[in-house]
Amino acid sequence: MDLRTDALRVLKETSRTFYIPISRLPGELLDAVASAYLMMRAIDEIEDHETLDNRTKSRLLRRMSLNCQAADETSGAACFSAGLAEESGGLPEVSLRIGEWAMLAPKAVAARIHEATAAMADRMAHWADRNWTIRTEAELNQYTFSVAGSVGLLLSDLWAWHDGTQTNRFEAVGFGRGLQAVNIARNEKEDRERGVRFLPDGWDGRHIRTYARHNLGLADSYTASIPKGPARTFCQIPLSLAHATLKALDFGAEKLSRDDVNAIVGRLDAEAAI
Repeated sequence: MDLRTDALRVLKETSRTFYIPISRLPGELLDAVASAYLMMRAIDEIEDHETLDNRTKSRLLRRMSLNCQAADETSGAACFSAGLAEESGGLPEVSLRIGEWAMLAPKAVAARIHEATAAMADRMAHWADRNWTIRTEAELNQYTFSVAGSVGLLLSDLWAWHDGTQTNRFEAVGFGRGLQAVNIARNEKEDRERGVRFLPDGWDGRHIRTYARHNLGLADSYTASIPKGPARTFCQIPLSLAHATLKALDFGAEKLSRDDVNAIVGRLDAEAAI
């Protein structure tokens, strides 16, 4: 099995939301976005790990950041996974294989993906050190930028690298923040049960959904500004699913059903064909 095919397999196992739009990207753009997603998923799985304590999470995340910072054009997969072997019994496949995901990135844009992963790992380590304590909306903005808004900026760089597409970078941050805020709203009860609360003091589900909608408004503008093509299609799928998830939460549902997801993707496919 070649690396791209195997990466798509792992991607499908880890995210039904992003597997569909990534798998539809062309050639090297697929490799770049899949590499970025899986590298960031590798560190995200450590942030969300159910049995690792925060001190261990912080240490591993900083090690992975340093590994990415140490990489150059001659580095192999082992460079990115250095220091993870002792945790091999407790880390998922997507984390242990971070070096392979790094190798998937096209050489011309690999350093940007590695830099973005290094920065995110450092930021996640910071939040692990403070047990993801968020007291104010400013701190919520800090967190959502750390783990998602910055991903919007990376995507903008990848669109520009691929075909010169230019986007509004504040809207790119809103795209990432909006998707993350929907995740926070959807997982609020589950996060509370494991002792983590991403909502500022005094906020409830209505507040975080309002915050999400504000940022999704920026995401709508961001997506609409992208010319018709693979980048726009990529953004439309998770964005439409995010809007639908908020509506479902308003009516007391916990998440979208698989039928709901398929219907939304089918509608977008039909619109793209026009």
